[in-house]
Amino acid sequence: MPSQLDDLASFAAVVSAGGFREAARTGRVSASALSEAVRRLETRLGLRLLHRTTRSIAPTEAGQRLFDRLSPALGDVTAALDSLDAFRDRPAGTLRVNVPANVARTVLPDLLARFLAAFPDIRVEITAEDGFVDLIAAGADAGIRYDERLEQDMIALPIGPPTQRFVLAAAPAYLAAHGTPAHPRDLLGHQALRVRFAGGATPLWEFRRGEEVVRVDPPSRMICRPGLASDLLVDSALSGLGLVYIFEDWIADHLASGRLVPLLADWWESFPGPFLYYSGRRHLPAPLRALVDFVRAETRAG
Repeated sequence: MPSQLDDLASFAAVVSAGGFREAARTGRVSASALSEAVRRLETRLGLRLLHRTTRSIAPTEAGQRLFDRLSPALGDVTAALDSLDAFRDRPAGTLRVNVPANVARTVLPDLLARFLAAFPDIRVEITAEDGFVDLIAAGADAGIRYDERLEQDMIALPIGPPTQRFVLAAAPAYLAAHGTPAHPRDLLGHQALRVRFAGGATPLWEFRRGEEVVRVDPPSRMICRPGLASDLLVDSALSGLGLVYIFEDWIADHLASGRLVPLLADWWESFPGPFLYYSGRRHLPAPLRALVDFVRAETRAG
């Protein structure tokens, strides 16, 4: 039975990571050992679990069904083992958190510095991606997202700034060449630097002043996937290529220095900050419990 459980865990790790090499990078076994474990499992079950090519792997229908049932069970096993950390003098273990790139850049650095200083035996693994994530399937203990992206059956608590906002800005050189917009509809005559989500949607730019809401679809000079590629949008705005509409924290230093000029500031809309969320259906691993308690204490102190 222990060997079979190890093979099942290896299979789940390969599917979660999207490949043998990727799983080996995050685990403590080689890609060849993972491949052999999956072969043993397929032989034992008499079923092919993975489609393999020279470049990628994908679960078969049987493999996907096994993975979907297996992931919560393995999560419970991990949680049961991690719960033993409560018997130690201080929490220990690995905490895996899935976050959007903006949070990784603007919220986590200071917060994690304080958290890890308070809990030196905890190790944190951060995955930054902006799309919707199934925490269990992704192998994460917790996630951070904004309220419109939270799953309904998750426990959520505020983390980081209570409110944030998107701001519109451009370089002085761009404004000197193209003029300064006085109303959101003026943006239709300007060049925008925009994002497109993985699903193909390019979100409209939304502005609010009092009861008036204006959504515009300005022409795009450059389109990037959201996330750390947003640095490219900011650099392009600094170079005078167009207008950028982005989290205020991302460009606060450029606004303060004057390298970017704020535009239509009376139309900027505030919205709730991010939330830490996690499943409440099982006992929390000790590292996650430590983070939850830490965030709650900071929220009360703030």
